[in-house]
Formats: sequence, C-alpha cells, structure tokens
Amino acid sequence: MAIQFYENLSPEVKAVFKLDTPNTSYVIGVVDTEQFLGHIYYGQRLNDYHLAHVLRVKEGAMVPSVNNRDRVAFLDSFPMEYPAGGLGDYRESCIGIETAAGNMGLSLNYVSHKITEGKEGLSKLPASFGEKNECTSLEILCEDSLTGLKAVLSYTVFADVDVITRSVRVVNDGKEPLYLTRVYSACLDMDDRGFEAVSLHGSWARERHIQCVPVSHGRLSVESIRGESSHQDHPFMALKTKGTDQDHGEVYAMHFVYSGNFKVTVQSDPFDQIRMTMGIHPEGFKWKLMPGGEFQAPEVVMVYSDEGLGKMSRTLHDFYRNHLIRGTYKDKKRPILINNWEATYFDFNTEKLIAIAKQASELGIEMLVMDDGWFGNRFDDNRALGDWNVNEEKLPGGLKYLVDEVNKLGMKFGIWFEPEMISPDSDLYRAHPDWAIAIPGRTGSLARNQFVLDITRREVLEHTYESVARVLRSANIEYVKWDMNRTLSDIGSTDLSADRMGEFYHRYVLAVYELQGRMMEEFPYLLLENCSGGGARFDPGMLYYSPQIWCSDDADAIERLKIQEGTALIYPLSAIGAHVADCPNHTVGRTTPFETRGHVALAGTFGYELDVTRIPEEDRNMIPEQVAMYHKYNDLVREGDYYRVASYSENHYFDCYGVVSKDKKEALYTFVQVLGRPNCRSRRIYFKGLDPDVRYRVEGEEEVYLGDVLMKAGYLVRDLHGDFKSRLIHIVEVK
Repeated sequence: MAIQFYENLSPEVKAVFKLDTPNTSYVIGVVDTEQFLGHIYYGQRLNDYHLAHVLRVKEGAMVPSVNNRDRVAFLDSFPMEYPAGGLGDYRESCIGIETAAGNMGLSLNYVSHKITEGKEGLSKLPASFGEKNECTSLEILCEDSLTGLKAVLSYTVFADVDVITRSVRVVNDGKEPLYLTRVYSACLDMDDRGFEAVSLHGSWARERHIQCVPVSHGRLSVESIRGESSHQDHPFMALKTKGTDQDHGEVYAMHFVYSGNFKVTVQSDPFDQIRMTMGIHPEGFKWKLMPGGEFQAPEVVMVYSDEGLGKMSRTLHDFYRNHLIRGTYKDKKRPILINNWEATYFDFNTEKLIAIAKQASELGIEMLVMDDGWFGNRFDDNRALGDWNVNEEKLPGGLKYLVDEVNKLGMKFGIWFEPEMISPDSDLYRAHPDWAIAIPGRTGSLARNQFVLDITRREVLEHTYESVARVLRSANIEYVKWDMNRTLSDIGSTDLSADRMGEFYHRYVLAVYELQGRMMEEFPYLLLENCSGGGARFDPGMLYYSPQIWCSDDADAIERLKIQEGTALIYPLSAIGAHVADCPNHTVGRTTPFETRGHVALAGTFGYELDVTRIPEEDRNMIPEQVAMYHKYNDLVREGDYYRVASYSENHYFDCYGVVSKDKKEALYTFVQVLGRPNCRSRRIYFKGLDPDVRYRVEGEEEVYLGDVLMKAGYLVRDLHGDFKSRLIHIVEVK
C-alpha cells in the first residue's frame, strides 16, 4: 500500500506515516505524549521506516514531557509538519487565529487518521483527481484542546507520478466564533543544504521569467496581493541543491492550485533549518469561523526530483495532463484558430470578420475568434464592459448570422468575454453603480478605465453568469476566451459585515470558480481559454477549468522564448496559449521571420493573431505549410516529454528545447538562433531524452545515429545566417 502507518517505534516517537510514490518517500512522525506532528523525511524512496533518529528529539531541548522548562526552545526548532503560531515557534506559521477574547496562540496535536483509496474533491475549489487504483489518500486529524479548533491535514500520493498533493480543512468544534487570520496549505521543514530558490517573476508582456537566488538567513517570499496570481509573481517555488541543473541535482517544488492572493515563504533559521510554506496570503485575510463551521484551504502540489529541474518539469507536466486538466479537450488536439484582436482591434464589422474567415479557411485555419468590441457601445476600451448585448451596428444581422456564415466556411467560431468587469460608462453601471467593488465614500481606483464587479454578491454573480450564458445559447459558439484585464483594489462589499470583510478576496476567487464551473457544466463542448491581460492568471486553479491559458499578450517570438521557457518549467506545452503574431510586433516592434514565429508558436496551442488578408503574400503562402506542420507534430508536442537543451536567457545567443515521445521512438527539437555571430562554425547541441541504444535518423538526412551519440557527442546545427532564424529537427527511430 502506498501509505503505511507504524506505531510504537520508540518512547519519544509514537508513530510514523510513510507515503510512497513510485520513486519518492515522505515520512511524518508523531512525537511525545502531547502528540506533536513532525516532518521526518522527503526524498528518494526508502525501503525502511525506522527514521526516528533524524528528528533529534534526544538532543537540545528534547521533548516537553522530559524538559518542559525549555518548551519554547523545542517549539522553535522542532521540524513541524503543520506549525501554528503564538506559543513559541517563531518561524513562519501555517495557521493563525484570534479568539473572541483576542488571544492568538494555537497548538495542533495529532488525534487520529484515516487512509483510503482514491481521492475526494475539495469543496468549491479546483483540485487534482484520481481513481481508487490511481492514488491513495491520508487524512490526519489534529486538534487544539483549548479552543476546539480542528485541522484535517490531507495528503494524496499517486501511483503513476512522483507527486504528493496536500490541503487542509479547518473546523471550529468549539462553542465560540473564531477568526482565522491565516491558513496555509503546506509546510516543509528540513535541514538547509545550501539551497537556491527558483521562482518565476515578471510583469505584463514579460511573465514568468526564471529567477534563481541563494537562500540565506531570514525570509524570502514570493507573493501576490493583487486578487489574482499575477503577472509579477507566480504561486510556485522550488528549492534546489547547489550545482543542480536540468539533468542533475535535487529539487523540492511546491505549486499552488489557486487563482488569488498567495504567499510562498522560505526561511533559514539559526539552526540552519529550512522552512518552506505555501498558501493564501494572510494580508487582507480574516475568516470568521462560527461553531460547526469549516474552512477548506486550496491544494498544493509537491514534487521531489533527484534528476534536476528537467525531471521536475516532466513530473508536473504528466500530473497536470492526467490529474488536473479535464473536459472534452483534455487529450484532444485543439483547433487552429485566428484571433482578430491585433488584426482589427475595435475596428471591425461582420463583413471584415467574414473576409478574414474566408481567407483563413482557404489556408487551413479551423476557427475564427472574435475578440473585444462586439458588444454594447464598445468602440474603444473606455466603455461598455458589462453590456453583453450584440452591437448590431457592427454586426448587422446579429451574432447568429455571423456565426452561421463562419460555420458555412467549415470553421468553428469563438468569442471573447471579460465578465468580471464593468465600465463606468456602461448601461450596467448606470443602473447598478453599487455592483462595483468599492469602499464607501472613497473615490474608486480605476485601471484601464474599468472597475471590478462584486461577484461575491449572489445577484451580481447570477446576472454575470446569465449575461454570458445567454450569448452562448444564441449561436453555435465553440470557444470562449475569458479575460480579466485589471487587478482588485478598493476592497469592499455591501453584502459583507465589518467582521467578514476579510473574507472578500477568497470569496471572489470562489465566485470565479463557480462561474466557470457552471459554464462548463452547461456548455461541456466549449474550449475555454483563460486569460488575464495575457498571463496574469496562468495558474493550476484556472487549468482545472480550461485546458489552455493565454500565455502572454506579448506574442513576439523572441520575447516568447523566455516567457515560454519559464511557463514550460512547470506547465505542459498543451496548456500554453501561443500564436503567430503580426510584424512589426505590436508590443516590442521587432520583425522576425514568419517561419520562426511558427516554430515558436508550435510549442503551445498554435494559432494566429493577425489580419490574414493583409500580410505579405510570402507569409500567407507559408500558412498551409505551418498548418500541416501543426497537424504532423501536435500529438507529439501535446503528449511527449519536454527537455530543455539550451536557454537563450543564459547564453544570449540561441535557444533549444525538445519533445520526446513516451516510447522514445520520435523526437522534435526546436532550435532558434536569436543572434547571428560572425566567423563562427556550426553549433554543437546535445539532445536529451533519447534511448541510448536506439538508432535514429534526422528527417531530411541519410545518416543514422545511435541515441547515445546524439546525446553525448552531440549534433551539429549549421549556421543559420542572420538573426531570429530557426530550425525544426525531427528525429525518428530507424527499424
């Protein structure tokens, strides 16, 4: 069984839980008469469970039952599995409360546990899934005897992938209301081994750039208080040992299945111990928990890799493809779409859209997506958000006529919404100004000249859902791009009392999940693509509702190398929204070859963001080749194992990555020469992921290579004359 419980190991260690994935073990201990829950081990799979000695309970302050005079010293150094604050552990705590009397201390001690096959979902939250034969779950019940607060720590281990998921459910079993001031979802206490922290940072149009910094004494945090996971930071962190690269070294990673405020903290204490925590950001959070009430914290995905960052990436990719992404398009090729945003912006009508669709259909493109500007008085981005009624001045004959005409061309039809927003200049705002999030008496903070709807209010949520659903019911719409173009601010809701205002941020995220969940239940055939000004809500929580997310509003092929490298570090390529965009690029003004734009977009969902009727004929003539390229390679890109060969962000000259089929019979490597260099010879690259004993041929060449030769001796890429040039290298097994 993947989870085992062992009792009566020693006088100090009362019991041990051992959780095993195919290649890793995670061990928890119950210590002392007070039943403290301690973290013992996480790493390569172990054959034994006798690990009590590594808890150091016989050293220093020992345990309170033996040396209660130094209880604080014990609490401040013991490797806690789920630490609480206020009683002597001065490191980052996972849970905090305030009682009616204003007291804050808490001690959660082991009471009981339950081991079951399979995995249950989380109430109102996205979460991974698995059948009884695919995973095993553990629930550990802990309780604070004074307040009656209970915490159920949930763990799931999977049979097919080296992942452990964690979440926490908090129950008020006392007689008085309690206020939760923080509820993190996971903690990892272990010795500091000179770790470096890997995280993802950026801003609009340059999301998820990889950063690696040493962990030193003090606290290092990655966080968002913007009401979304954000452009600026990402709910992910990995600790890696020194010298770890793509193929070697140890990595401990956490990833948050949540789409709102978050905080990841790494702290090295005076005893050279590391504590890494992850959960909902405590700033602006205060949840009133009535007697009998429950609070469910979101899920954290944990991965240990002993083969560098590459194995971590492939583990996460497999896990998300098999245990988080759902729906019609879970394992299905996505239609090649063309989006009219950069083609027309707000200046379009039915005639223009049909012209684009007609030309696109002749070239093999399979779906037309109508972006912003089709509704209300929406002629620019200063008005009409919230007025989700078709503008028949732009679309004479209405939406159904347009959709039917596009369908006649053999194309699917998709549409853009921004359902969570409201413009001050809109019929909806004039009728319901109180529906916008606001602090009474304070001038509201606009962003992109728009406010945010208070969808935590039931009547606002119902109106929002019906506004979207009514449009989807009116025509054969098969794709939705759900956008969110500003962050949250001015937090206030007329539906929340003063003692519940700290619940707003989390209630907002729950409302987003409800809206998208209901939409996919009513319209299960939809391909939903989430977006937030590009990549500001690219997170596992959104991935649960949509199999793909728009990666960034910056679709420049060269900028996308860094953005997509950081994204592919933790997400499968099938989830990365990527398009061939217009040139000069609308964000950075760069002009790159049409071929290179296609090669870079291939490492994603693949589509077009341009006016196909106006681009140079040479580029337009290349589209059928790119369509054929997509259909030839997409199964491999969507399902294969991802390998990072070289990084432009590190060498500043070229980028290279590959996808290898699970059976290792086929591989596709993408080589991008970012900058040409004078007086240089061919570049030697070392392929990864091949079977060393298999004979391969590079498509278009006669020579046959053994896999270990291509990986160890390398392969020569001839000079591609000029900047921004690229090449696909397709390798197949020779029988």
